[in-house]
Amino acid sequence: MSGAGPDRHGPLAGFRVVEIASLGPGPFCCMMLADLGADVIRIDRVTESDPVGPGADHATELLNRGRPSVAVDLKHPDSVALVLDLVARADILVEGFRPGVAERLGIGPDVCTSRNPRLIYGRTTGYGQDGPAAHTVGHDLNYLAANGVLSMIGRQDQPPTPPLNLIGDIGGGGLVLAFGLLAALLERERSNRGQVVDAAMIDGAALLAAPFYAWAQTGQWSAERGTNMIDSGAPYYDAYETNDGRWLSVAAVEPAFYATLLEILGLTDEPLPEQEDRAGWPIVKKRFAEVIGTRTLNEWCARAEGKEVCVAPVLTPHEVESDPHLRARGTFTRNAGIVQPVPAPRFGRTPAALSMPPPRPGEHTRSALLAWGIEDSRIRSLLALGALVSREDSTLDG
Repeated sequence: MSGAGPDRHGPLAGFRVVEIASLGPGPFCCMMLADLGADVIRIDRVTESDPVGPGADHATELLNRGRPSVAVDLKHPDSVALVLDLVARADILVEGFRPGVAERLGIGPDVCTSRNPRLIYGRTTGYGQDGPAAHTVGHDLNYLAANGVLSMIGRQDQPPTPPLNLIGDIGGGGLVLAFGLLAALLERERSNRGQVVDAAMIDGAALLAAPFYAWAQTGQWSAERGTNMIDSGAPYYDAYETNDGRWLSVAAVEPAFYATLLEILGLTDEPLPEQEDRAGWPIVKKRFAEVIGTRTLNEWCARAEGKEVCVAPVLTPHEVESDPHLRARGTFTRNAGIVQPVPAPRFGRTPAALSMPPPRPGEHTRSALLAWGIEDSRIRSLLALGALVSREDSTLDG
């Protein structure tokens, strides 16, 4: 572990991470590590011929925030040697290649851990490093389909609903990888040895769905989408359109909250089926939709204010910055003019803080390598050979 730079804050300050640029889970994991203070150096695989110029906007690529970018041609042998020298100085490496690619490039776990036996080598893939489907191409939705998660998401009589890429890439991939890396760092304190952390999205997304696999085996979960308590089947757990075209979320699961919901809706004295009468759910849902559709979103929020009922407005990304609760907590902030969530979770003694905005590929090639102890003469030589690309001295204002 090296000393932290003066601009690093948070519980991971002092740890160094080499990130081999990828998509989805790898960047999310490294964003979290950087948010919490780790000194992450991002290795972007670009050359002078790549279409990165004044028209390219990297400012909104929030998953890349918090760390400098070094542009490297990983097919150049001198660049591989440079990456291995960075690995020798690092606590963690993160890569998101398809199985076997890192090994072919000369930066696989065996080579890297021989240079640094204390290195935690993190790798993330879709289907994993082994197994019949390991080399199959895919994206988030495919992994959720292949492990059974996607079959459980959606409304009745509708196709499975893609849940953004929150479950595979972000949760099952990036978040599980970050958890694994930190667990390996803790174990290293006892063994003084690194190890490989293999985070496959098909595994991580399955882990997130653990209770639903269990419920399916106990009869508590129907295989028919949109007929269960929290998949839009229950009338008390859904979103309803208001008469101004907005949406109100309702999650009045507990009987006391449900009773308050009926009160707010003016349905206390109406002869509706009981709360857990599944056969009556369509009747209740239809009635809820009719009633909620008679008022505006703000009117319903006002009627619910101060009552224990579990409703909330469905806000858009453009509204979160001005929401009173989110503003009071500082959940969102502006960094370099871009609205974004602040680091989470929050720490009482070692608070995390945002640092640099998302970089252009190669924006910090010289300065980042110098900060990691690479000699200036070597950097200049690698630039001359085309093994590195630096955009620090360019006029790109993109």
